[in-house]
Amino acid sequence: MTAARTTTAAHQLPGLLPVLDWIADPLRVGRLSQDFAWFSPVLKRDLSGKRGDIAVRPRTEDEIRQVVAACARAQIPITVRGSGTGNYGQSTPLHGGVILDLSGYNGFGWVHGGVGRAQAGIRLSDFDAQAKPLGQELRWLPSTYRSATLGGLFGGGFGGAGSINHGPLAAPGNVLAVRAMTMEPEPRVIELRGPEAMLLHHTYGTNGIVLELEVALTPTVAWTECIVTFEQFDAALEFADRFGSAPGLEKKEVCFLAAPIPDYFTSLAEHLPQGCHAVMLLVAPHSEAGMRDMATRHGGQVRYCKTADEVAKSHKTLVEYTWNHTTLHALKVDKTLTYIQSGFTPATRIEQVKALEAALGGEVMMHLEFLRTKEGAFNCSGLQLIRYSTEERLNEIMQIYRDHGVQINNPHVYIVEDGKQNNLDPAVVGAKQRFDPHGLLNPGKLRSWVAPAAVAQPRRQTA
Repeated sequence: MTAARTTTAAHQLPGLLPVLDWIADPLRVGRLSQDFAWFSPVLKRDLSGKRGDIAVRPRTEDEIRQVVAACARAQIPITVRGSGTGNYGQSTPLHGGVILDLSGYNGFGWVHGGVGRAQAGIRLSDFDAQAKPLGQELRWLPSTYRSATLGGLFGGGFGGAGSINHGPLAAPGNVLAVRAMTMEPEPRVIELRGPEAMLLHHTYGTNGIVLELEVALTPTVAWTECIVTFEQFDAALEFADRFGSAPGLEKKEVCFLAAPIPDYFTSLAEHLPQGCHAVMLLVAPHSEAGMRDMATRHGGQVRYCKTADEVAKSHKTLVEYTWNHTTLHALKVDKTLTYIQSGFTPATRIEQVKALEAALGGEVMMHLEFLRTKEGAFNCSGLQLIRYSTEERLNEIMQIYRDHGVQINNPHVYIVEDGKQNNLDPAVVGAKQRFDPHGLLNPGKLRSWVAPAAVAQPRRQTA
């Protein structure tokens, strides 16, 4: 279908389904066609002007089914969206069509023991608000937890605070089941459990419309939030690494921020001496004394410490300074910055970090999140800030990381395989065939998929 025919067909949908909550205003549709891809100057350029034709916000499974059936019959592309907190243009359509905003499909299901279930559009903060009175909380919490949805995190996210204990979402046992709808004239709803459910993970909604998720939880802890500062890079790094790996000290987050990153946190300036290196922590109250002792032995000073009750009253949590919120805070001060995403080698992580700091310090600012890998090894993942000059230099920096044995998950591309360095499970393409046989879900984002019929070329529009 040509771009013009797609637009015409999409704009006819409200007349066919008048009861649904349609959004046709060009400015609102434009906003719903974007996420935080502007963190990357490359994606900001490559995705400029790409947008949907119309958006819809269903609130029930039946309303979702009506939209999907109508679009499948008319061969109109659908791009599924949560709250748009992703960073790779996951929710930006390349071929127009319908933005399926699932933020209104947000019911909480249940918590039984250490397992919870909810609809895909529920915000993570709302899920936790329902689960905590029952003694459970989410195992991982991205820095966008106030606005990010459960389905959005599954479709385009990685992990967050808590990954230091439970690994990323992709670690076995974290996501237990997915209930998903096919993109067909007569949509089917299929429940996937265990490893099969993960075939829909981090594929940007290209191979199935996720309706509900069943996830493993963890007992609630009243986490204390702390900032420890250091004068020396090596001392801060070694403290973060040793505290993170200490088996007897319970924690949920360990974030290492090399100078000058803490200087960008203007709202925390009173706690962060100019030019310091900082480690942000979420620690269990019974482990705080052990943390303080370890910090002292490494030459650190605890400059900030708030109990869970104090955090709740202040409405300011350190989680929102970690992971990719670090990048957001820095960009508020210096819009010329960008970032990369890196995965170190567990056995040599500290040597790799120090070598790269020596090679690129000043141009690349070290930000590390300590976590467990999918296999359970203790490690760190980087969200380094970059003083951006050119795309060529950005690619050179990423290659320098690779030359040091560090994996790069490129955040400057919008194709699923490119971000995964082409390490895509062939079974993902099989899931695409099963759930989206005509290639109408977020087309153009999964290179390995060969559609049975030609799809319109990506187009540019202005609001």
